[in-house]
Amino acid sequence: MSYFQPVFEAQFAAVRVRFGKAVRHDIKAEIERLGCERAVVLSTPPQSDTAMEVAGSINGHAAGVFTRATQHTPVEITQEALEHVTDINADCLVSVGGGSTIGLGKAIALHTDLPQIVIPTTYAGSEATAILGQTESGTKTTITDSRVQPEVILYDAELVVSLPVEMSVTSGLNAMAHAAEALYAQNRNPLSTALAIEGLRAFVSALPKVVANPDDLQARGESLYGAWLCGTVLGQVGMALHHKLCHTLGGSFDLPHAETHAIILPHAIAFNEKAAGNELAPLSDILGGRTPGAAFYDFAQSLGAPMRLTDIGFDEENIARAAEIATSRPYWNPRPFDSDDLTQLLRDASFAHRPN
Repeated sequence: MSYFQPVFEAQFAAVRVRFGKAVRHDIKAEIERLGCERAVVLSTPPQSDTAMEVAGSINGHAAGVFTRATQHTPVEITQEALEHVTDINADCLVSVGGGSTIGLGKAIALHTDLPQIVIPTTYAGSEATAILGQTESGTKTTITDSRVQPEVILYDAELVVSLPVEMSVTSGLNAMAHAAEALYAQNRNPLSTALAIEGLRAFVSALPKVVANPDDLQARGESLYGAWLCGTVLGQVGMALHHKLCHTLGGSFDLPHAETHAIILPHAIAFNEKAAGNELAPLSDILGGRTPGAAFYDFAQSLGAPMRLTDIGFDEENIARAAEIATSRPYWNPRPFDSDDLTQLLRDASFAHRPN
């Protein structure tokens, strides 16, 4: 059975994507291919050594390095980076890292339209989208703009071998969330559905192998393949309740991005499966569970993922406030919800109540 729909729209950006062991050593060639000469290399503080190595490897094309990328892309950090980019007269961006670094590169590109080369070191998938999430005054908002779509993505399995198992798991589940919500997206299309299912299959195959042997380059490569597919899907269709809750918890309560996605995902899927059971049926087939929400919960638990919001810094006393914020400007969702529904969902996620 195909994923054909009688009516749909699809649009894809022109992005150069390369997979391969050691492909990161071709950054200089990619800079020159873009017609650029003065790159600024971006990273988070913990990855500053990697950023310096990259800057040293591109043979005179590094105009500067900025290593203050921060999760949830605070606008004040973006402003600092923009001043640095202007001071060094950079003509392209090289982002080495996960969602925080990629988000900063996108935010800079939004204001400057500089071309971006991205070398992901996690499975966030943000590199494959024209979506930017940024935080200002405790509120995280998202925009879609062609200027923030990276032009080049280099996927190098050797770069994610050192990604700790715990982060590999949460980052992978974060990516899987994009594909899971894409299955019931309001504007889904046959190709987005096919990409989502293949991305989910890749992660279900790869993540247990990564947990068992983090040095398995084949599994690491397959997990990056899943990240690309799930990220591409995220750039194709709108997200729903799961992403709204995660944006609320990250932007307003400063919870860690990937861990929050990993914890919320089974509960959001369980809530929506009552209205989108047919669309979510492939999840049960892929994960091998009776219901999608419970199957995701069991898969995450088997990988050693965090299961409670209270274990990652969320205070039970903030449940009602978080539910109120999430319902004040809701995303489209296949099942209507109110603050009482979200209060119960957040309570279940706070204390690891397994979906039925």
